[in-house]
Amino acid sequence: MADIQTAGSDRTKFIKQLFRRRSVAVGLIILAIFILLAVFAPWVTPFSPSKLSIANRLKPPSELHWFGTDEFGRDVFTRTIFAGRLSLLVGACVVVLSSLVGVTLGLLAGFFKRLDTPIARLIDAMMAFPDILLAIALVAALGPSLMTVIIALSIVYAPRLARIVRASTLVLRELPFVEAAEAMGISTSHIMTRHVLRNLVSPILVQATFLFANAILAEAGLSFLGLGVSPEVPTWGTMISAGRQYLGSADWMTFFPGVAIILAVLSLQIVGDGLRDMLDPRLKKDL
Repeated sequence: MADIQTAGSDRTKFIKQLFRRRSVAVGLIILAIFILLAVFAPWVTPFSPSKLSIANRLKPPSELHWFGTDEFGRDVFTRTIFAGRLSLLVGACVVVLSSLVGVTLGLLAGFFKRLDTPIARLIDAMMAFPDILLAIALVAALGPSLMTVIIALSIVYAPRLARIVRASTLVLRELPFVEAAEAMGISTSHIMTRHVLRNLVSPILVQATFLFANAILAEAGLSFLGLGVSPEVPTWGTMISAGRQYLGSADWMTFFPGVAIILAVLSLQIVGDGLRDMLDPRLKKDL
């Protein structure tokens, strides 16, 4: 009971320290707004993201249409919210899949010396390609769809996490508490999960926020190039791509989706920086 109360107290103290930094608090608030809008999107706006209304095409921002309308008379505010829903879904799925693959590869490479060289070379080979080019090649090979985008981005970003986990595992496996666990006859799987992986939660969590931001940005880039989901599904990338030809007459079509991308990515980066500063003992001393 005392351990549970202590853990709850430590968690509360950590959250208070995190919110004490104004930039991190602002980032968390912006991120929370995006999540709430995505979850309650059907109830936030009365318009449909796909219903056409030619009579209302290219209307500027007004009390009825806060972000204006596009070339087909669709409400830009509604489409921006539903596009954020998809971007957050893609980002979350990419973080989960890339973390599963990256953490597994990193642990195996760092803990087993005979697997270190082949896995390390695989990681280096994949990271030698620019992220967006590798993602384009994978999507082009598998065919554009939501699942393909998630799988392609997960493959692209898994090596980043694997490299961090491998480097940390190489250090942790030489520490006395790991050697003591091995001397006591504790199973390798137990040591990897309870002794090594538990000490890697902080860097994994920090890196996950950056991967989330990069996945949102990459998904928008793929959609902009026409390699994302179906064109009928609203995404920030397709909205910006469609609004390019109306930059002189209806710049709101690209402005608001672009601002949404900037705010979403920036908030995640700020939160990631805050977590890194709070969880890294070397940086925490300077706070």
